[in-house]
Amino acid sequence: MSSAQIELTGIERVFHLGDSEVHALRTLNLRITAGEYVAVMGPSGSGKSTLLNLLGLLDRPNAGQYRLEGRDVTTLSADEQAQVRSQRIGFVFQSFHLVPRLTAAENIALPMVLAGLPPAQRAGRVAQALRDYGLENRSGHRPDELSGGQRQRVAIARATIMQPAVILADEPTGNLDRSTGDEVIRLLEGLNASGVTLIVVTHDGALGARAGRQIQMEDGAIRQDTQQPARSSATPSLCAAST
Repeated sequence: MSSAQIELTGIERVFHLGDSEVHALRTLNLRITAGEYVAVMGPSGSGKSTLLNLLGLLDRPNAGQYRLEGRDVTTLSADEQAQVRSQRIGFVFQSFHLVPRLTAAENIALPMVLAGLPPAQRAGRVAQALRDYGLENRSGHRPDELSGGQRQRVAIARATIMQPAVILADEPTGNLDRSTGDEVIRLLEGLNASGVTLIVVTHDGALGARAGRQIQMEDGAIRQDTQQPARSSATPSLCAAST
């Protein structure tokens, strides 16, 4: 998989609530190198989710520039942004966001259906994804027939089926027990090891500590941006880190 360089310059995001203004992001500057593993942390209301929505082209800033792979995506039309989102960005959410009436295989195939890929190509990719994520015997099951871990694996398979350059994960282990969460984060880390840029928003200090870079946000601004040496194979699991 390819990876994406991200550059934000002077990003402002203001929400109007009645007569008041809420500055969700304040003159934010951020550069993420292609292939990085970044954890975005901070208290509720610090701007984490707003930042993730902007990075995922689900929202537009009031001011500033967002360059993805060298391209200013803030100037694109809604349709052009949707195309970039479909082809270059994968999303993994805490609540899975699977379509209840679709099977695991159909949920995984959904981005390719929306992108207009031919059925034969979709079938081959879905079959490979089911094998890669250990879901072959769950392909015909709907989300309500799957465990939490299986649902998140389906969500990750769906997020990566278009071979995106960047994966945005919003509290990806939030609805899972520690053991299952450890399994899911290792899947995401494996994708990062293959070259995909991985950005994880989390309240979980143990999860954040696994990333090569931690960004602490407060009041819509970056208060701390730290990097740590590459993790060794001896890095403790989330389960061990939480004990």
